[in-house]
Amino acid sequence: MKITTKGQVTIPQDVREEFGLLPNTDVEFVRDGKGGVRLEKSTKAGTRGSDLVAALRGKWRGKLSTDEVMALTRGES
Repeated sequence: MKITTKGQVTIPQDVREEFGLLPNTDVEFVRDGKGGVRLEKSTKAGTRGSDLVAALRGKWRGKLSTDEVMALTRGES
């Protein structure tokens, strides 16, 4: 297996299936202390979407109520 010029490696399909590494799965390289590394599913909480929602939480400063905003998003008058 070779590392591309972009630093990418293809994980064999049987390995991805065995360990549940689906597209968009976050992974990390972990040093084993013996000069090697291993690939693990990321244990970090959150995803890109949940991080964005967390960053925006509590930022709304509009004068509309939640019910009014929901009515607008649904196209209700």
